[in-house]
Amino acid sequence: MRYNKIRKMDISNGPGVRVSIFLQGCAFKCKNCFNPETHDFNGGLEFNQDVVNKVLELANKDHIAGLSILGGEPMHPKNIEATKMLAKAFKEKYPDKTVWVWSGFLFDNLKDKDALNYIDVLVDGQFVDELRDPMLHWKGSSNQRVIDVQESLKNNKIILFDEYIKAN
Repeated sequence: MRYNKIRKMDISNGPGVRVSIFLQGCAFKCKNCFNPETHDFNGGLEFNQDVVNKVLELANKDHIAGLSILGGEPMHPKNIEATKMLAKAFKEKYPDKTVWVWSGFLFDNLKDKDALNYIDVLVDGQFVDELRDPMLHWKGSSNQRVIDVQESLKNNKIILFDEYIKAN
């Protein structure tokens, strides 16, 4: 498992100021991906417990709203253990902060993944350059969905994040 970079203050990937980590490796290689340097599974740096500790330390500030895990592809079989390890440690230490994950895989195909238990919001679906829309919140193309994972798991159906916010 490898990662590409950590941003200690990110305001682009989820609400509020966040710590973001970009995992290394993606098989999708979407046309005009904003992060092509993360595609190679052998690139980047080794992901280990020291990296988890560093992320937890960076998030230990009141102004940090949560953790964003991007890629590369966090839900790829080669990366999912890192995603789960980091999300679990983060939620245990900061239960009131959110974990957001971006994945080209669809939520419908991930329902049995243990990592979902520690993720608050999943932006799912591959980026499609022809559907690119810079006005969208937290996603790059109109085919992608911003899903409230915990509500979706509870209700056994997809609950979009924006719809859940409006209803509550």
